[in-house]
Amino acid sequence: MTTTHTPQPGTALWLYAHPLRGSLNDQLFQSGTAALSERYTVLTSDLHAQRFDPVLGAGDLGGRSGNIVEITGDAYQRGELPADVRAEQAKLAAAELLVVQFPLWWYGPPAILKGWFDRVLTNGFAYGDVDSELAVPRRYGDGHLVGRRALVIVTVGEDARSLGRRGISGDIDSLLFPLTHGTLWYVGIESVDLHVIYDADGLGSDGLQQETERLRDRLKTIDTEPARRFRRLADGDYHGTRALRDDIHPGRTDLDIHLSEAAG
Repeated sequence: MTTTHTPQPGTALWLYAHPLRGSLNDQLFQSGTAALSERYTVLTSDLHAQRFDPVLGAGDLGGRSGNIVEITGDAYQRGELPADVRAEQAKLAAAELLVVQFPLWWYGPPAILKGWFDRVLTNGFAYGDVDSELAVPRRYGDGHLVGRRALVIVTVGEDARSLGRRGISGDIDSLLFPLTHGTLWYVGIESVDLHVIYDADGLGSDGLQQETERLRDRLKTIDTEPARRFRRLADGDYHGTRALRDDIHPGRTDLDIHLSEAAG
């Protein structure tokens, strides 16, 4: 049975993970939410301010043992998930636009943000159905959260060359593939191109002003931006296996092979 959550038009959720008030991230958060509020009803999840617990633990499992996916799915269906998780799920279910903002720490999102995904995107809420006609799970471009778009805003301490295609740190799109593809796309959320603030540690007041204006300008046109759409599991490109068919981009192993040609 399909249990897709229908978003409320004109509603956005800004998911924010940075601990310091007055920081670059905080100023971008304050300015960005104010700009987006001119066109959206903006819900916020300021994880540090909320003291969100990122650890999936006994409260999420209700004292049960066994398969965690099944346990949390059962708790969701019974309405037994902790109140903080249910509150976050309600905000995400309402939003047609998700903004995810964080600093890149050790080449990934901060632990508190990873924990939000661990606890909030439960079986039953974000995924769990099977396409009865195709006999494949409703994942990777399907799932319960289809109809939503995401903008990922990330601040990094390195320059664009270091995080480019041949950069020593690996290119930023590949570093965040687990987020844009393995998390968001998995449950049906399409992402637009990343919004990256490079050299974040060295920005002066002029640089901060420029980055603030660049973000505000980006948000003005976010509704019309094309999504960086990946291949859907249901479209047959992975038919018979969870690896891309041998006839599609033969010999290539880079992560871009999972981008859909249909997206242009």
